[in-house]
Amino acid sequence: MDQGDGTRPAGTIEIGVRRLRSELAALVRRAGAGERVVITVAGRPVAQLGPVEPTAGPPTLADLIARGDVDAPRRADRPEPSITVPTWAGVRLDTLVREVRGR
Repeated sequence: MDQGDGTRPAGTIEIGVRRLRSELAALVRRAGAGERVVITVAGRPVAQLGPVEPTAGPPTLADLIARGDVDAPRRADRPEPSITVPTWAGVRLDTLVREVRGR
């Protein structure tokens, strides 16, 4: 995790796979405390261990549009869906649509 000037960001340590294997529990505790652990193979960074970033729940339509995952609606006269519909594996789309529409 070089910043271009030969330094790593503060709170980051770099370790090899051998050390990772022998000190895994301690390194996981350090990562949980906010430290980033960069794992190297033959001196080359290949993975990173760090704290879990908090999430704000499922993305909204605005979030998806901002990330470029979906296109914005072309028609503004249609309201945004106001409900989340739980689904289950193997459900047919026509069955789900009928259930949502109350038919």
